[in-house]
Amino acid sequence: MSAPAYTPEPVLAGGPGPTAAELLDFALRTAADAEVVASLPLDPEGRTWVRLDGPSGSEAWLIGWPPGTGTGWHDHAESRGAFATARGRLTEHSLAVRLPSEGWQALHLAPDVDRSRSLDAGTGRDFGEHHVHEVLNESPTEHAISVHTYYPPLPLIRRYSRTGPLLTLELVERPEDWQ
Repeated sequence: MSAPAYTPEPVLAGGPGPTAAELLDFALRTAADAEVVASLPLDPEGRTWVRLDGPSGSEAWLIGWPPGTGTGWHDHAESRGAFATARGRLTEHSLAVRLPSEGWQALHLAPDVDRSRSLDAGTGRDFGEHHVHEVLNESPTEHAISVHTYYPPLPLIRRYSRTGPLLTLELVERPEDWQ
């Protein structure tokens, strides 16, 4: 699929790349662009996505979520990011704890680290490095669409399984696995 023609404004000059707040601003503005959102082909069973040009060299994606789909638990390694819901409602479950970036296979989580939020169309959130979460479209009937952006561009995604308080590292994906 080719990315829709969209030029974000403003484009930041130099520096360490866009902040998480600037990534969120881009995601919210893009999610509000009806033409960009309508350009995403939707599949009734599987998620769909197209890559967008994010601000100042960031990586951005427009993602379609059929009813009942989700990402599973994962993080975005050293990338900060943001996402905004363009259509429908997404639920994010996250962990309010910084995990070690390497050197472990399974961790027992404290009972007070779980967070949950719903993000209706027109809302979003930003996050820092090593943010562990899962994103879900819990609707039984409606597609959701969202915009996600990361800086630096994703070096990898770590995928986890979760059984109660036990979080287990299952897989490390590299860009060539999803591009």
